[in-house]
Amino acid sequence: MAETNKGKSEEEVARAFVNHYYHLFDNDRSSLSTLYNPTSLLAFEGQKIYGVEDISNKLKQLPFGQCRHMISTIDSQPSSMAGGCGGILVFVSGSLHLHGEDHPLRFSQTFHLVPLLQESFFVQNEMFRLNYG
Repeated sequence: MAETNKGKSEEEVARAFVNHYYHLFDNDRSSLSTLYNPTSLLAFEGQKIYGVEDISNKLKQLPFGQCRHMISTIDSQPSSMAGGCGGILVFVSGSLHLHGEDHPLRFSQTFHLVPLLQESFFVQNEMFRLNYG
């Protein structure tokens, strides 16, 4: 769960989350499982994956080892959910540099962060797409 400090704006929370997420992805992918819960849903290149275990397995089984994400943009906005628990919608664009490859892959990724406790969030929804063209 992405830890936050009380009083941070959604932009600050989004930036802190993005930095944390991609640091884990690039350095310790198995630790990403701590960011999800049993109701989380990942749409990865159109494939829907539900829950902590299946999402974690998908991310660990990607056909590449080392990689490095270079973030171009981070956009965020507060979201309102039924019951008023709120959250933050985060849209990321950037490039993915795979070890041994000359050309980076462009990607877009969206996260819906939902408060778990007063100062932490989990990823409720996530969408990932490579950008071709």
